[in-house]
Amino acid sequence: MLKPTQYELVNYLDGHRFQDSGWDLADKQSSSPSLIRADYSNKKFSPREDLEGLYRYAEWLPVKRTLKGSHRPVTYKSEGLAGYLGLKNLYITFSGYFPERGADMETCSFKETEAYSVCGRLAAGTDKVLVVASAGNTARAFAKVCSDNNIPLLLSIPEDNAGALWFRKKLNDCVKIIAAPKGCDYFDAIYLSDVVCKDPMFMAEGGAKNIARRDGMGTTLLSAVETIGRIPDAYFQAIGSGTGTIAAWENNLRLIEDGRFGTHKMRLYPSQNDPFTIMYDSWKADSRQLVPLSPEDARHQASVIKAKVLSNRKPPYPIAGGLFDAMKDAGGDMFKVNNDEIDFWKAKFLELEGVDIYSAASVATASLAQAIEEGKVGSDEVIMLNITGGGEKRSKAEFDVIQAKPALVLDPALPEEEIISKVKELFK
Repeated sequence: MLKPTQYELVNYLDGHRFQDSGWDLADKQSSSPSLIRADYSNKKFSPREDLEGLYRYAEWLPVKRTLKGSHRPVTYKSEGLAGYLGLKNLYITFSGYFPERGADMETCSFKETEAYSVCGRLAAGTDKVLVVASAGNTARAFAKVCSDNNIPLLLSIPEDNAGALWFRKKLNDCVKIIAAPKGCDYFDAIYLSDVVCKDPMFMAEGGAKNIARRDGMGTTLLSAVETIGRIPDAYFQAIGSGTGTIAAWENNLRLIEDGRFGTHKMRLYPSQNDPFTIMYDSWKADSRQLVPLSPEDARHQASVIKAKVLSNRKPPYPIAGGLFDAMKDAGGDMFKVNNDEIDFWKAKFLELEGVDIYSAASVATASLAQAIEEGKVGSDEVIMLNITGGGEKRSKAEFDVIQAKPALVLDPALPEEEIISKVKELFK
């Protein structure tokens, strides 16, 4: 039985503390935009032996209940890739389907960590429809969790990414999907979700602003530290929004407060798929503000990159407590990886580690190779490589899958009232 986790909310910008009213996404008293954080009553990293899956880390998740079907990330010490790269202490944190390593995420993506945490933050019997915008993997994860646990959900995706909506069984009717037309991008899907949430029938999941999303993603670091026994020296991950890297940094700070796993901040090395490099370009310009990127250029860049999920043109990079602050505090650097490098490292990872990985995970792997070549990490350092998705090809070979389709394709240029009306009809 899970008692609701005890915590206070803290405004990163000014340190203001307040109680969570249930679904706070920001500090209403804040003078400027800022992420809020959960400050847990339990300051010790305390995995729960009595809880399964992701909820093993419930002491540092803002959850009121557990949901069925969750799995946690798995961390193991690499031999194949480590030997190829000349690293003595490379640890791979794997989220996906890799049964030999104990990884059994049905959707093959670490987005499950977000979904089980966010939906666990929801009180049972909530009468509103949860709304989630996604470029693909997040949609699949939330659809699975909400379908399995009978939680009303509206997903908003770009139609070009609808191929990501595959499942091992037919979705429960409580899950509805809308899409922005072909040629649109993730930001267009976000726009549709924002419009729908103007109606009181719906509630925004909140993205990076939701503490449950970040702390769910942060379980990747908790998995690594539980396996390694200490905070890593360096952290590698591909980013679309940067939320996962922010989450790792936040849990790093909690682990420092614990004190038993080291008192250092691991350097952060996030990476993007060239040419969609808005955060890379901003970081290299030493700019908190994002460099200009027109909607037209963003849509073109999103159309040519292989790691489609890494295409958020308004990520939580500049906001207080966002990625810019995380990297300035922890140190590190950003990398960009082209499509050819993705193909090379996908094949190499399969050869060396024995499992297929997503393009985004290949971006992270390629960036690790770049960091070694540039001398940014040492061969003796403890390195965490966050493989955020993999095993899909194997999973589809072993299980029959069903492709879900959007119930509505909605032009973002439609009047807001028409968008809302059409979506509400889906839930009648």
